[in-house]
Amino acid sequence: MAAVKKKTATKKAAAMRSGSGADGATDDRRRRAAAIVDELRRTYPDADCELDHESALQLLIATILSAQSTDANINRVTPDLFRRYPDARAFAEADLAELEEAVRKTGFFRQKAKNVQAACRRLVEKHDGEVPADMDALIALPGVARKTANVILGTWFRQNDGIAVDTHVGRLAHRLDLTWSSKDTKDAVKIERDLMEIVPREDWTFFAHSVILHGRRVCIARKPKCAECTLVKLCPSAELD
Repeated sequence: MAAVKKKTATKKAAAMRSGSGADGATDDRRRRAAAIVDELRRTYPDADCELDHESALQLLIATILSAQSTDANINRVTPDLFRRYPDARAFAEADLAELEEAVRKTGFFRQKAKNVQAACRRLVEKHDGEVPADMDALIALPGVARKTANVILGTWFRQNDGIAVDTHVGRLAHRLDLTWSSKDTKDAVKIERDLMEIVPREDWTFFAHSVILHGRRVCIARKPKCAECTLVKLCPSAELD
């Protein structure tokens, strides 16, 4: 049965990829991307970032801390953290050992504490303690790369400057055949570039948030729940009995 499923899925994938142009961004992919966004809006109409925050600074710090951790874990740590350090200057001037202890439960706490403090010092020195609504300025902050910058810009500032590609977005982009230039699910730069070409710009932030939810709840890494998936008719990787 497993072999039959795999063969069926392979045929389905080939059919969906048929007619690919030289650049890989076919009209078919664009149509499916639009249909996927429509279905995601029906399934997750309120999809948003699941990191608790009340300011751009809080979201920035929570996102830095979320690397190699879960949003639920970060949300348990940040309430006390933000009460203790209410602004960028407080983080910048914090005793590093005490800051490390405050974020210990997030994992890799020494490097994370170092990045948080260095980022806040730069905010104080270059931006009067405020988080800038600018991609170049954000990625110049220690511990901040495009994924984090996209989260800040899209979630807080409502700017669709890119698509945040985390482990879930990378995995689903491959399963849904929405990327063609990336070598694997961790090739975030190429995955983002491909997605930006076929997903309507006005949907970039919503797309990332909703795909993350779908990846956590349905299209899980080890065994996707294809029988429960509302995207099954649009997915070349779906395997059903």
